[in-house]
Amino acid sequence: MLVLASCSSTPRTEQNESGVAEEPKEIVVNEISVQSEPDTLKGSTQARAKGEIGHAHLTINYYSPAVRGRIIWGGLVPFDKVWSTGAHMATNITTDQSLIVGGVTLDAGTYALFTIPGKDEWTIIINRNWEQHLADDYDAKDDVVRVKVKPIINEVNQERLRYSVTTVNESEGKIVIAWEKLEITLTIKVKE
Repeated sequence: MLVLASCSSTPRTEQNESGVAEEPKEIVVNEISVQSEPDTLKGSTQARAKGEIGHAHLTINYYSPAVRGRIIWGGLVPFDKVWSTGAHMATNITTDQSLIVGGVTLDAGTYALFTIPGKDEWTIIINRNWEQHLADDYDAKDDVVRVKVKPIINEVNQERLRYSVTTVNESEGKIVIAWEKLEITLTIKVKE
């Protein structure tokens, strides 16, 4: 079963070409839940994951594709190439506090989150250029940090790509990325 929770940003009134105020369009953003069954939504839905680690508030914006019976790893998502870790646009992460990721300080702000999937090991990349289409404009010179992680294989299928932010203790947490039967985790600490 697919459970999606809708949120909407606060819309602002805009003017059309004639200068007449128009009602804004509501932007629907979904929170992707744990799901093992295929869903009926078409395409990759816009999604958001939010969480707190200590006094830091994190928000991850991404587009969530579905498995739909496709071969994901080494198929739809090739091994050993930079992936936006979502669909349509680069996945971005925003923090309102400085964090420590892979031993590197990540100042408050918005960043792109990319990965390089591998058969036995993945590289998670935090990059300064957060506003780009997929990985089209990706440039390693904009990387803030790269962290190597080992994927975990789950028995249960996660039909839609899902991000979650979880707290470990008052100063440490993790971002978990799950899709198909694979899961990777990025450990994060709040900078004191």
